[in-house]
Amino acid sequence: MKLTAPTTCPVCGGEYEITKLTCKKCSSELNGHFCGCDFCGLSNEDAFFVLTFLKCRGSIKDVEKELGISYPTVRGRLDAVLKRLGLAASASQDDIQQQRNRILDQLDNGEIDAEQATAQLKSL
Repeated sequence: MKLTAPTTCPVCGGEYEITKLTCKKCSSELNGHFCGCDFCGLSNEDAFFVLTFLKCRGSIKDVEKELGISYPTVRGRLDAVLKRLGLAASASQDDIQQQRNRILDQLDNGEIDAEQATAQLKSL
């Protein structure tokens, strides 16, 4: 696994800025003020989750199996990564998603059966 550069200062918590690039082949250097990519700010754990999600071609069921976590946990992790990337749904969509996740958690915990979950999901 590759180590990624930290995005925040361990002393004050401020955001780092990329100011120097060095060629691995010839060691030439380029100085300036550069922005990192959108994914550079993700933790190693979140980056691994995104790579797993892509490897599974977006199939939440496959991500479940690959990582050994429940469907609601996959959805929660996906929502958290989307939020960190600034791609979170609007407030009303977030509310509906939270209700869906709550219903799925209840189903996963055996608090409701599949028929009840289906009825509740349809009513959203």
